[in-house]
Amino acid sequence: MAKAKIPINRYQVFQSTKYLFIHIFLMSVAATCIFPLFWMVRSALMTKETIFIDKSLFPSALQWGNFVKAWIGGNFGTYFLNSLFYTFSVVVGIVIISSLAAYAFSRLRFPGKDFFFYMFVAAMMIPLPGSFVPLVVLMNKIGLVNTRLGYILCMINVGLSMSILLLKTFFDKMPSDLEDAARIDGCGKIRIWWNVALPLARPAIAVVVIFNSLNVWNEFILANLLLTDDSLMTLQTGLFKFQGPNLADYPVLMAGLTIAAIPIIIIYLFMQKHIIKGLSSGAVVG
Repeated sequence: MAKAKIPINRYQVFQSTKYLFIHIFLMSVAATCIFPLFWMVRSALMTKETIFIDKSLFPSALQWGNFVKAWIGGNFGTYFLNSLFYTFSVVVGIVIISSLAAYAFSRLRFPGKDFFFYMFVAAMMIPLPGSFVPLVVLMNKIGLVNTRLGYILCMINVGLSMSILLLKTFFDKMPSDLEDAARIDGCGKIRIWWNVALPLARPAIAVVVIFNSLNVWNEFILANLLLTDDSLMTLQTGLFKFQGPNLADYPVLMAGLTIAAIPIIIIYLFMQKHIIKGLSSGAVVG
């Protein structure tokens, strides 16, 4: 007895083929993004003699001493701790100030609200290097050049506009019933901001944190202009200073770059689940 032929669903075949090609394309894009990082770590674990000779993906002998040399010889310990302190201080300052401002622009009524908000939005059109000149002049006049406070205040200023716009978009879609319930419980505006608005805005805050962490950690020009003392330098300015005498020692230089990249990669991995949600659903509260 002949077996009945199973009909082929052309739509399912088409969809499966489409998704296969989409996944292949996305994996190839991901590979092109990850491969430079992999090559940087690979080069950091090789010797100066073998880095241009050994063509294998994984070095035969791992040279962990390159990281020790970069950390100690390049004074990376001081620069690393400075960058951690600057990044933490700036991000905390931006989250507090931008969330307060965004909540005020979104939920409060006061004279000039639209004007001030549009001024913040317009500031996003100014290229960042263009804002560095007035910031350096201002820091000179108030005596905060070559100080931690001066650099932190400048970097907070740099990150406020984008953060306020992102958080305001989120707060605009926050249900007013939650605020009414909080008022019935006796909460004032500050307590509503702290106990209601901020917890609901966690996805948007995660985006603010990761973007500003990247910005502060990788910032070079302003740090180079404001910070001249070795004890105050960031990791990026220290890395630039370090690469001069070590330009030919590529493994040690790659080790320094790896040290500079590790913290921001860790932050991204911990907060990645919030990033797409915060960018795409600035409206979805919860």
